[in-house]
Amino acid sequence: MASNENQGKLLIIGGAEDKEGECKILREFLRCAGGTKARIVVMTAATSLPGEVGDNYIRVFERLGAEDVRVVDTQRPEDANNPDYLEAIEQATGIFFTGGDQARIISCLKDTKLDAAMHKRYSEGIIIGGTSAGAAMMPDMMIIEGDSETNPRVDVVAMGPGMGFLPGVVIDQHFAQRGRLGRLVSALLLQPAVLGFGIDENTAILVSGDELEVIGESAVTVIDESEKLHDNLDGLLKDEALAICGAKLHILPHGYRFNLKTRQPVLHNVATTAERETAIA
Repeated sequence: MASNENQGKLLIIGGAEDKEGECKILREFLRCAGGTKARIVVMTAATSLPGEVGDNYIRVFERLGAEDVRVVDTQRPEDANNPDYLEAIEQATGIFFTGGDQARIISCLKDTKLDAAMHKRYSEGIIIGGTSAGAAMMPDMMIIEGDSETNPRVDVVAMGPGMGFLPGVVIDQHFAQRGRLGRLVSALLLQPAVLGFGIDENTAILVSGDELEVIGESAVTVIDESEKLHDNLDGLLKDEALAICGAKLHILPHGYRFNLKTRQPVLHNVATTAERETAIA
């Protein structure tokens, strides 16, 4: 998969992040964007309620200390050529995509001037975040829609082009809460990707360089099929069950790290349960 070296950071949230309490995830986004000096742009392309959703994030980020928060609302592709929006992206230190429908993000932003401007700013080092639909659109190929609480099958999931901020992976959100293991496995086998990330609600991955760190109250499920022993995809009819043998599974809670290049958890800074209990004693 592609390396994030010499690029900015990504904060990819599984949805339903805390906006009322400690706001640990949104607080980390703001900190990475420059803290009280951050210039935040909230992208509302995914939602059908841009005014309500945009105002909500403005209140949250301002409560956390940001003084410059503005909304960029692209409900039509032609909105992505708005000079004021392009100027806002050029000045931003953090860009945040709200939830909604990831297909709306693609239809309004993909291959536009605003898309190019965001990728340029990302290459210059700013942070781009997204929750729910704003998380799903991060890879180059994204899950458009699919069934939850089901076994893996070809017809479980529909895929399409994403925004390409984190290429070479598949991302699913609201993961444990909606029982989406089957559709993540299906999506992973259908794409030329070897890593799948299932991100639980109020949980995120912060991607910096070749490493990511898990932040939040639940966990991230990582599926690595790079060394799988077998799958039955060839010749399978679309409603028949998928098989995969020899894939690796990692469950990573808050504080755990994962290396995207080696496809391995980073364990040298992780205290074991016994070590934590000894330290407390």
